[in-house]
Amino acid sequence: MTTELRRLRNYINGEFRDAADGRTIDVVNPATGEVFATSPLSGQADVDAAMDAAAAAFPAWRDTTPAERQKVLLKIADAFEERAADLIAAEVENTGKPVALTASEEIPPMVDQIRFFAGAARLLEGRSAGEYMEGLTSIVRREPVGVCAQVAPWNYPMMMAVWKFAPALAAGNTVVLKPSDTTPASTVLIAEIIGQIVPKGVFNVICGDRETGRAMVEHPTPAMASITGSVRAGMQVAESAAKDVKRVHLELGGKAPVVVFEDTDIAKAVEDISVAGFFNAGQDCTAATRVLVHESIHDEFVTQLAKAAADTKTGQPDDEDVLYGPLNNANQLKQVSGFIDRLPAHAKVEAGGHQVGEKGYFYAPTVVSGLKQDDEIVQNEVFGPVITVQSFRDEEQALEFANGVEFALASSVWTKDHARAMRMSRALDFGCVWINTHIPLVAEMPHGGYKKSGYGKDLSAYGFEDYTRIKHVMTSLS
Repeated sequence: MTTELRRLRNYINGEFRDAADGRTIDVVNPATGEVFATSPLSGQADVDAAMDAAAAAFPAWRDTTPAERQKVLLKIADAFEERAADLIAAEVENTGKPVALTASEEIPPMVDQIRFFAGAARLLEGRSAGEYMEGLTSIVRREPVGVCAQVAPWNYPMMMAVWKFAPALAAGNTVVLKPSDTTPASTVLIAEIIGQIVPKGVFNVICGDRETGRAMVEHPTPAMASITGSVRAGMQVAESAAKDVKRVHLELGGKAPVVVFEDTDIAKAVEDISVAGFFNAGQDCTAATRVLVHESIHDEFVTQLAKAAADTKTGQPDDEDVLYGPLNNANQLKQVSGFIDRLPAHAKVEAGGHQVGEKGYFYAPTVVSGLKQDDEIVQNEVFGPVITVQSFRDEEQALEFANGVEFALASSVWTKDHARAMRMSRALDFGCVWINTHIPLVAEMPHGGYKKSGYGKDLSAYGFEDYTRIKHVMTSLS
């Protein structure tokens, strides 16, 4: 007996459609390794249709008042709450995440973030008018940019979709959103929910692979391309967008340093850092994956961290005792395993370092010590449940190690010394610095990095402004 696969479809101009040429991609549940659905492998015709729909819908949506857009976004937030069980089920089947943690750690912030941008919609204003030349008055208008081509990642498919569409719609833009080819299920459900609330063409979803995303970015219609993904993908988007000078918003990789000084409460730091490193199987660009510990407490810290890793559980979505589920796909499992297989002789695996179970893509919580600054696993993003530990002798060396990577998204400092915390927060070259904590996010504060972690901000008023453009209007008083 065979189970019929679910058929996911694109959402274009207010209706669900298959790919124009009928091509599909198998969608795998990473907790089982089994195919549970097919999704469209969209081509140029599908991209054209979605962009045409978004472009046609833009003038009317742009001209809605901020109050009207706020009402729409608040309705979307309410609908997300009402359909929470359905969203969780789709996300869990597509990612293998724990049901309980998806319900508690993703739905509430997603709803809150949509409501935040609903409020931000009513702050879409320029500076007050003024006379800067005799006989002339200047006005600054803040306007939506137009059609936005958006590409979301597979690590947080639902939440990253919210980070994309909420500020764009709030500012008066229309959207064509592509989920990852491995995680389209929850995004297609989001299209169903939003499609019942917004006018047709305002919000569109097309599924597909890397070539689909490339066609979106290279399409002449979008005024802006926004991607959350790998550095390689971000560089390709920036290069493609440059051909017709599109705006680009990039949230890419991370390699967050976690700097632990000798006056830290070791037990508390280990508890918090292990959760921040292993949550979501370490598939988080801000994860606490690169720990730098003062030499005087290094050995004790490693011992406790290895024990915390051994006590951390991964497993099936319905197991309430697990902290995280599987890696997202077979290629990601191969990548994470490869980092461990290629460790230099001076490195030591203190915990984990192996696949868990014979079904799905589970990987054990892993701690690696004895590493040097130029080691591959220190310099490159693993994106798995792997925490590395290095030793430093003083504040200067801690900063050298912390800043000595190509990524610059997030970081944290652990110390009771306020002055030292302030010095470190100023000197750390990262878009976010947490002090005595790691990974909390709020809608009101910006998220985004420097260097190869990309540019532009998600969340906050800064993220909202990224989806607007500035116009100067000058009028004669005579």
